[in-house]
Amino acid sequence: MVVVMTAEATEADIEAVSERVRANGGEAFVSRGAVHTIVGLVGDTARFEAIPFKQMAGVDHVIRIGKPYKMVARDLHPETTQVKIGTTAVGRDSFTIIAGPCAVESEEQALINTRAAKAAGATILRGDVYKPRTSPYSFQGLGERGLEILAECRRDTGLPFVVEVVDVSQVQKVAEIADCIRIGTRNAQNFELLKEVGLTNKPVMLKRGLAMTIEEWLQAAEYIAQRGNSEIILCERGIRTFEPSTRNTLDLAGMAVAQHESHLPVIVDPSHAVGVRHLVAPMARAAIAAGADAVMIDVHHDPEAALCDGPQALTPLEMNELGRDLTTLAAALGRPMNR
Repeated sequence: MVVVMTAEATEADIEAVSERVRANGGEAFVSRGAVHTIVGLVGDTARFEAIPFKQMAGVDHVIRIGKPYKMVARDLHPETTQVKIGTTAVGRDSFTIIAGPCAVESEEQALINTRAAKAAGATILRGDVYKPRTSPYSFQGLGERGLEILAECRRDTGLPFVVEVVDVSQVQKVAEIADCIRIGTRNAQNFELLKEVGLTNKPVMLKRGLAMTIEEWLQAAEYIAQRGNSEIILCERGIRTFEPSTRNTLDLAGMAVAQHESHLPVIVDPSHAVGVRHLVAPMARAAIAAGADAVMIDVHHDPEAALCDGPQALTPLEMNELGRDLTTLAAALGRPMNR
């Protein structure tokens, strides 16, 4: 059950609702959106039914949601939420390209590839500075120096950037500098980390775990929303299956299910899904045709020398060609490109 407050509801009104919930043995989680504030109720629903919420000051209406995820369910918001990263609104009314290096290796490398991303039509940059790697001997990222480089790329291109956090201790620093925080597949069920980013006021991109069901993915998003941050973007990046010819299996059907079940924007990362350069562009085109709200693409000017995920990175020329293809497809589908 969730209580939707009016736009005019005061903090005292919200606290009064929360206090009634607590007085009946439950917990109240407040999520403040652009128009409405939502109070999510956890506890004995039968006891909540007896509370006259509709008669309380500031209450607009009450919604009973039977799913294990309540605040991210489409039942709560029939219209898809738009999440703004910088000046770019990611949502169903347009199409967005997010691109850049998988990992920041140096200032020169980052500038070359973020400029290439912008030239290809990207309006949001990607670039990671903390890299959770399978091997402890692999490149682990530049850490805070990488954040400084990304901030320089933002000044150079004028574009916002999204960066991954892998530990609770990194959240505050990243939130101070980045425009969007990403939770990667390995941490998609790191519940303490999800709760921590839920306490920030920055948009959060949540990748699907490599063996997550859709319901588990949405419940992970619920951890973030429950802590007050409803600015969440879901990212499908492929799941692990029996098929070894690609890095993962890109689940576009799962993307469509997530769009149906949730009001959150859903994007696709074909680079990490397939892990093979020549398959990235076809899967990006398939993603927009299937209704994805954005794609996120790895770009590297010298993939063979890349310190991380070179085999899946597009060169600037390939990224430019893909940008033209996606622009043409978006126009044919009646979805304006974010510019």
